[in-house]
Amino acid sequence: VNLLIVENVGNLVCPAEFDIGEDARVVVLSVTEGEDKPLKYPLMFRVCDAALLNKTDLLPYLDFNMNVVVNNIQQIHPNMPVFEVSAKTQDGFSAWIDWIKKQVKTKNS
Repeated sequence: VNLLIVENVGNLVCPAEFDIGEDARVVVLSVTEGEDKPLKYPLMFRVCDAALLNKTDLLPYLDFNMNVVVNNIQQIHPNMPVFEVSAKTQDGFSAWIDWIKKQVKTKNS
């Protein structure tokens, strides 16, 4: 097995507190949750290796500032890769998949 993805379902608090032996952690934040979540739940963003900002297809309908949330993430975890994606339209998935491939390649070398 070169890649195993485990979805640790919960809120932005509980999954951060448990080590399940993973090589990398990724936090998924929906743009509908608000820009403040990295500051409200800093542990989750501190222990993760990357962040997905999902549901970006909804941005035209929300009062959500992408620059603010990315800045908030960077305050907690400087230089954390942040991927803007839409599960509905698949926008942004190329960069996200490239990151995953790089992680697998690094692990296997």
